[in-house]
Amino acid sequence: MNVAEILVAELQDRGVKYISTLNGHGLDPFALACIKLGMNMIDVRNEQTASYMAEVTGRLTRNVGVCAVSGAVAHANALTGVLNAHLDGAPMLLITGVLPLSRFGERDFQDFNPVPMAKPICKYAQVIDNPNNIVQIIEEAFSAATSGKPGPVHLSLPMDIAEKEVENYQKEIISKRRCGVELKMDAKDSEIDRVSELIRISKKPLIIAGSGLYYSFGEKELIAFASQQQIPVVTPIWDRGCVMERFRPFLGVIGAASGGRILLSDTDLIIALGIDCDYRVGHLSSPKINKNTPVIKIHTDLPTLIKGNQEHIRIQASPKDFLSKLTKACNKKSCAHTGKWLDETRLKTDDFILSCRNKADTFPKGTNMKHVIDAISKVMTQETLLMVDGGNVGQWFHQLLTDHYPGHWVTCGASGVVGWGMPGAMAAKVLYPDRPVILLSGDGSFTFTVAELECAARQNLPFVAIVADDEMWGISLSIHEKSYGRPLYSSLGPTKLDVVAEGFGCNGIRIQNRADLLPALQKALLNKTPTVIQVPIVTGPPAEYV
Repeated sequence: MNVAEILVAELQDRGVKYISTLNGHGLDPFALACIKLGMNMIDVRNEQTASYMAEVTGRLTRNVGVCAVSGAVAHANALTGVLNAHLDGAPMLLITGVLPLSRFGERDFQDFNPVPMAKPICKYAQVIDNPNNIVQIIEEAFSAATSGKPGPVHLSLPMDIAEKEVENYQKEIISKRRCGVELKMDAKDSEIDRVSELIRISKKPLIIAGSGLYYSFGEKELIAFASQQQIPVVTPIWDRGCVMERFRPFLGVIGAASGGRILLSDTDLIIALGIDCDYRVGHLSSPKINKNTPVIKIHTDLPTLIKGNQEHIRIQASPKDFLSKLTKACNKKSCAHTGKWLDETRLKTDDFILSCRNKADTFPKGTNMKHVIDAISKVMTQETLLMVDGGNVGQWFHQLLTDHYPGHWVTCGASGVVGWGMPGAMAAKVLYPDRPVILLSGDGSFTFTVAELECAARQNLPFVAIVADDEMWGISLSIHEKSYGRPLYSSLGPTKLDVVAEGFGCNGIRIQNRADLLPALQKALLNKTPTVIQVPIVTGPPAEYV
């Protein structure tokens, strides 16, 4: 086997279900190896799409998503998804096929070493320069992507190295291949005892459940603990969701630009499970929280754990394992539940949701985002994979769909990027072909990668895209008008995305009457080809932007 074939075989052994790619000459040996070994390849029209598909795969499965592109500008294009994975902590691998290693620096076509560009945003970046080390390099890359705080990694594959035969390739060189995220680290008994004592005396505790809890597979433990103690639970906006079923303690997201009910300043104890201590949670510092409020931070990744206020209680442990132990400790101590406080926070949340819905009723006549969200909520099941892409669109989603926030609902991630939604929908359909996939997008976000409709149709990846069309960058316009009294290049023109969809071999529907939206959505979910439902809307945010 040559190096490219070994790389593909190792990816298959690690459970990689597909590779998203855009062809290029530097990638030819790798593409031939994929064909020879039967690797499922999804080809796209833009390297950004390939990388977004890989990082969404990482966020959906907790396994490493993989994309492959050619060198130079192709590599630079793919770094958009890599940066998103870096900021969001998603496991993915970017493979870049480059000119022969022996020609580096000789001013040949696309003579460019991708590693220095990728390295600042990757946990591991390496040129495969020694055929005999290929298995070890792959293992190092996967270990980096899936440990601590997960993230992106990069491998550059020179054409001449890719074609080198490896005579002594032994699959047994690694006894257990790293496949997905593994965050196992127990908290000390003394730490559990200290936290349970704080819970025992707390009257108004709050759980902030972040991506680190999701990547530790702690969904069940979160529900068990919060239900036992009746503690309110929130998720930082754009983090991976951990609430896989409806349960009363879950109050939705925190840190939305469109505001929310006051919680941080009212609580007397914060349990931060696998979060980044950033602006979305007020940096967990005064004035957003009372300076005397104890903050307990739990994370597997030490660099993430130590960021922020030095007075925080830091526990390096798997959030899942921590919650499992804490539930038992609180039960043993007979820690009183805080149901009265939960009732208070639940009422605040319900009042805020009602205020958002009432604001929509003040908009001019026509369809608005409340109507779009309501239609989606009527077709959602536990099996539905929902992608949400856009500014105002995302704010409405986060404020109105608060009953649960499961791991198979995916938003832009901590970067706040737009334009990833269609690649995300394609990735979801590759991974889960039998499950319904819905993409909710704004018109600006949707047109970033609109040409991928052809790739989705050709490769049998049906999904339903609901495009809320206000002919503007809605969230930017709202903020510009509030701050400057005028828009700053935030207007867009009219489009016929339903016609565009048909031109790319998909179904296209334009909704003129909002009563037609729900029936159109129900019918579209039965289609065997991608469907674009363009919904002209009256614009506006769900609440005043802060």
